[in-house]
Amino acid sequence: MNTDFDRSTMRDFIKACGQMLLLLSILFAFPVYAVGEEVTGITTALGIDTAENPAADKPLLDAPSEEEASASPVVIPEPAPPPIISGESTNNAQIETTPTPQKDNDIRQRIQGIFSEIEGLQAVNVSVTQGVVTLTGETPNEKKAQQAINLTNRLTDVVTVEDRIDRTLDVQDNVTTVYQGLKAQAKNLVKALPLLLVGIVLFALVTWFGSWLSNRKKMWQRLTPNPFVAELLSQTVKVIFIIFGLILALSLIGAETILGTLLGGAGVIGIAVGFAVKDTIENYIASLMLSIRQPFRARDHILINNQEGIVVRLTSRATILMTLDGNQLRIPNAEVFKATILNYTKNPERRFTFELGVDANDDPLAAIKVGLDAIHTLAFVLDEPKAVAVITNVGDSNIILEFQIWVDQSDTDFSKARSIAIRETKHALENEGFSLPEPIYRLRFNSNLEKAFEHMQANTDGAKSDMTITPIMPKVTDKNQNKDNSVDDKDKKQAKARAKLILQGRNADEVLNARPDDKLMEKVEQEIAESSDETDLLNNNSPQE
Repeated sequence: MNTDFDRSTMRDFIKACGQMLLLLSILFAFPVYAVGEEVTGITTALGIDTAENPAADKPLLDAPSEEEASASPVVIPEPAPPPIISGESTNNAQIETTPTPQKDNDIRQRIQGIFSEIEGLQAVNVSVTQGVVTLTGETPNEKKAQQAINLTNRLTDVVTVEDRIDRTLDVQDNVTTVYQGLKAQAKNLVKALPLLLVGIVLFALVTWFGSWLSNRKKMWQRLTPNPFVAELLSQTVKVIFIIFGLILALSLIGAETILGTLLGGAGVIGIAVGFAVKDTIENYIASLMLSIRQPFRARDHILINNQEGIVVRLTSRATILMTLDGNQLRIPNAEVFKATILNYTKNPERRFTFELGVDANDDPLAAIKVGLDAIHTLAFVLDEPKAVAVITNVGDSNIILEFQIWVDQSDTDFSKARSIAIRETKHALENEGFSLPEPIYRLRFNSNLEKAFEHMQANTDGAKSDMTITPIMPKVTDKNQNKDNSVDDKDKKQAKARAKLILQGRNADEVLNARPDDKLMEKVEQEIAESSDETDLLNNNSPQE
């Protein structure tokens, strides 16, 4: 019983092992079969005769059955290209399976015939075996050697080319080759001279017509009243005609490809130049915007970012001012366009202010009336808007008054008018008994500190000392106060008498005259009248923002 059981168990085990071996053989059969097919394809591509090598026809394993093949399809990959060996050049055409010595001889004769007709390749030797071409001999330079290799690869039956050419780099051979090339180019240039001359004449005519049309300034000014825009249009038309003439000339001589190269190079150069002259381009655009907006006119008194002056002209690059010191000031238009512009001439009425202090015991409103009465007597002060004064601050010993006065700065110098108004207001207040107090400082010491100073002074033993202790002075009586006031009044009278005597002298009227300085305006008119190469973009006919 046990024996039968052992036998049946053994049979089952053997049967299972056989099935497993069969399954493994099926799984491994398909890849091995595919490898065998790939090896056969490679031997065919390399021209190896499988008839002469029977081992090549045998697959590594038996081919699978049709049922097994249908159950597991196999994709056969394409043969990989042969590796490139240093010193060789491979032809990518298909290689014949059965080469013949006759074909090798035909290849050799054909290559030698080609080389014999090309300058610099006559010294190259050719040998062919099994479609492999070996090139030996000499060439004058690398360019000729590569030409020989490229020509050899163009033959259909060439398998690969082995480069064993010696580059002699001989001076005479290379110079001769270059000379012959230059000679051929010179001959072609001589032949093309008539057509080249016609192209140059055509380009000159088109460019001349564009320049003539660009110089018709009156026509462009009729099209647009803005002088800057008119100049921009005229220059644009001129550039368009130059480009058009260049296209016609190059098309006539058959050199359109040069135009593409020029345009490509111009684009690259334009980008580089654009980054380099970014500030100039920004300044040019700002000039265009200023010429359109016209924020100021010639002879206007303006303030541009703390730069004050009178406008002379606006050019395509800068705004030219005449400073109040009589100097010429050029401000880039890019800065002017982005700046805060204060135009004093736009509204001729302008206000100035100044402060005066009176004694704390005086009535500030009475002082205001006295000051305004004196101010209204001045000829340059406007009645409308009316001059006013306000109390701005009350200090320890004085009251601060601020006077606000309007003048017409088209016929009044602002600084002179303010100076004269301060003088007349001060005199009027003093004449009416109002005092303009000075700062007063009081120092108080206690009795112990005074005794200490006196003791220190007594111990100096007669030595000289810069410090002197003075006892506390008694209060000032009304009599002393009146005495001090009389002294002050006497000093003021003497000062006024001295000023009156001085102002009666020669050229005294110029000090009291508040009219603008004629010399500055003369310099401005001279600057405007001077001819300049730059076009003035300020135009009174253009609308102003």
